[in-house]
Amino acid sequence: MMDIIKAAMKLDLPDWWVCAGFVRSKVWDTLHGYTNRTPVPDIDVIYFDSKDISEEKEKQFERRLLQLYPQGPWSVKNQARMHVVNTVPPYINSIEAMSKFPESATAIGVKLNEDDNLELAAPCGIQDLVNLEVKPTATFQTSSDRSTIYEKRLKEKNWQGIWPKITVFHAGGVRS
Repeated sequence: MMDIIKAAMKLDLPDWWVCAGFVRSKVWDTLHGYTNRTPVPDIDVIYFDSKDISEEKEKQFERRLLQLYPQGPWSVKNQARMHVVNTVPPYINSIEAMSKFPESATAIGVKLNEDDNLELAAPCGIQDLVNLEVKPTATFQTSSDRSTIYEKRLKEKNWQGIWPKITVFHAGGVRS
């Protein structure tokens, strides 16, 4: 994990974080007692740069990360652009953008600071993550469209099939 975080750091992106499933899955693997890490479909790197919101710039960063760490299925997204994709008001920084991720347990990021210390960003807290609970963030409880996206992700991700100890809360608050 540190090699991945160090590779992302080398890009010197503004307001950057390695986040989402990369962090969440490691925590859940540990809490399940898994000795081998479950495969991650992608390594999410986010940053915030309002000066260049082109998707091509993100692809350039992905190519650079592949040079630095070829094993990584990289996904780089500028959060200054994502409001356009998600049809929401603009975000003010990466942490606010994380708070708008679909699940609270996924709204988590790590990075190395200038002193080479790990920093954690958890705008929705860590309670759901460490309690093995999947709940929609406030953003994904506010509209039926977003609730539908959340429910679709629950089916597609099949988290309970991978981590049987987790409890899933549906958009209406129902547990499974």
